[in-house]
Amino acid sequence: MNTRQEKLEAFGRLLDIMDDLREKCPWDQKQTLQTLRHLTLEETYELSDALLQEDLTEIKKELGDVLLHLVFYAKIGSEKKSFDIADVINSLNEKLIFRHPHIYGDVEVKDEEEVKQNWEKLKLKEGNKSILGGVPKGLPSMVKAYRIQDKVKGIGFEFHDAEDAWKKVDEEINEFHAETDLDKKEQELGDVFFSLINYARISGLNPDSALERTNLKFISRFQKMEQLAAEADLKLADITLEEMDVLWEKAKRFE
Repeated sequence: MNTRQEKLEAFGRLLDIMDDLREKCPWDQKQTLQTLRHLTLEETYELSDALLQEDLTEIKKELGDVLLHLVFYAKIGSEKKSFDIADVINSLNEKLIFRHPHIYGDVEVKDEEEVKQNWEKLKLKEGNKSILGGVPKGLPSMVKAYRIQDKVKGIGFEFHDAEDAWKKVDEEINEFHAETDLDKKEQELGDVFFSLINYARISGLNPDSALERTNLKFISRFQKMEQLAAEADLKLADITLEEMDVLWEKAKRFE
């Protein structure tokens, strides 16, 4: 692994390259906070994919892409005379120290839960008007639900255990089945999803990761099924559901 000095030199080189690109590259010169935004989201999702696969080579690559975007935003901030990368890092350092009084102060905590509770209380002291004020509006719905639940847990708004949370799932499923109005049924479906996410979180499971792994598994099986069909000179669109089920079961055996 690299020494601290080598790490600092590498970061300094990145800043120098960013300066060069902004000055000399036509594409980099044209970028703004808004034009970079959707690219940053794309890079974040690519990092998420690599993390799910635990592909360390890809994780290193995607971390570099995300880091480039962070440095790019800071460069634009400095051009606007608003902030630079040092301001970003110093602000982060101060926040971390303030929110970890059990490390940098005299507060004592017994476990992870007390750390999280203190974190949310300290955020309110920083000026947040609501525990949920820091949940980004643009988060995907499942991730947003998980963050909402995790945050209110920090002040004790939580089921006693996973069994109690599952009772809520049962209750919401019954309400969903009982509803006949389509709009209201959709609302009840949302309640079912929210309750399932809550149960998963309390059980120590990440619902977003679980669903994405299922998505990837389905894609892999379906594409294998397409391959098996092609090898048998068949087109999936032309065969029956029962015949597709046979191919599906064959595809599963290749996993």
